[in-house]
Amino acid sequence: MNHDGPIIQTRNLTRRFRSGPKTITVLDDVSVSVNRGEFVAIMGPSGSGKSTMLALLAGLDRPSAGGVSIDGEAIESMSEDRLALLRRRKVGFVFQSFHLLGNFTALENVMLPVELLGEPSSRARARAAELLDRVGLDGRGHHYPTQLSGGEQQRVALARAFAPDPAVLMADEPTGNLDGENGRIVLDMMLSLRRDHGTTLVLVTHDAALAELSDRVIRLRDGRVVDTESHAAAEASVGAEAAR
Repeated sequence: MNHDGPIIQTRNLTRRFRSGPKTITVLDDVSVSVNRGEFVAIMGPSGSGKSTMLALLAGLDRPSAGGVSIDGEAIESMSEDRLALLRRRKVGFVFQSFHLLGNFTALENVMLPVELLGEPSSRARARAAELLDRVGLDGRGHHYPTQLSGGEQQRVALARAFAPDPAVLMADEPTGNLDGENGRIVLDMMLSLRRDHGTTLVLVTHDAALAELSDRVIRLRDGRVVDTESHAAAEASVGAEAAR
């Protein structure tokens, strides 16, 4: 896969929290980059800082030190309004627990991020209908979240994340609340949409099989990066060793 350089960069990214008299460091001096169009999986044991890192990359949390750039823009010092606009235009997010609006239909949930960009409702509706069809929910757009299964809700969430055609899609355990079959369906759809749109994908997961599909795995332990070897590099290393 050819890349045109980093779309995400972190510089000594650190996140600390106060817990009574103690200060807990959840993420510690992390400097990484993600290339445009790359699929990166973030892995590590529970408490290693994976979800905190993803939240910082998406601008959903603020670092205690260091910074994050998305498409060349430093986001750590942005105002909330400017940050919200950047996320709206460039970053899609898929949560483990769906986070659909319960009083909106599936179609309306997917339309919302397009309308927030100022597009007319007719265009937002057409885009939402197209994406619901892509994720296998044609004819289900008038249903509310409570009328959908967990797998269907996650597919709506995926369609919503792709609706504004973001440069970057971030996902936090997107298949974590799904059974194996639904998890595979959602994953296949995510990768298909990503390929079609050239979207950069950054995904937190415990699933080694899912991570194997990525271009590169960033492994965290105790808030620090312990490994960033790409699959291509690992395969080349194994091949060279075998040839000796």
